Amino acid sequence: MDILALVQTLPPDLCGVVFRHDGAPDRALLARRLRAICRARRLVLIIAGDAQLALSLQAGLHLRGGARPGLTRLPRQTLRTASVHDAHQLRRARDNLVDIAFISPAFATRSHPGGASLGAHRWRLLARRAGPAKAYALGGIDGASVLRLGTVCAGAGAIDAFL
Repeated sequence: MDILALVQTLPPDLCGVVFRHDGAPDRALLARRLRAICRARRLVLIIAGDAQLALSLQAGLHLRGGARPGLTRLPRQTLRTASVHDAHQLRRARDNLVDIAFISPAFATRSHPGGASLGAHRWRLLARRAGPAKAYALGGIDGASVLRLGTVCAGAGAIDAFL
């Protein structure tokens, strides 16, 4: 599904979008179009791996593996998220003052067939160490699986759920 069409189906005031389309032919133009939709629908927009683009769009910044891309000074109020797959990445994310840590993959997922997953127990162990960042789950998330993560799970992201 086209990302612009997909984002138009998200419920207003409830969701956010992490824009990761690194290989898009005109990524900046696509991001600007996405920003317009997000603003109209009151959705949070977060740009993955490109601090300059995030700054120019007044969007949040997503740090892959918790690592800061190209040190651009962002306003402190800029929402920072990070992907986290292990304790090392969690430390980097915390050092970079992220607000949300997407800990993944929580469970087996079609987007990474055959890949190892954390499972509920190991996911919770990492999530408990995420503070002050909020721990969000990603990977194999649905209504039943997210409940297995308990109250330490502050939110969830999805990719596969939209395919």
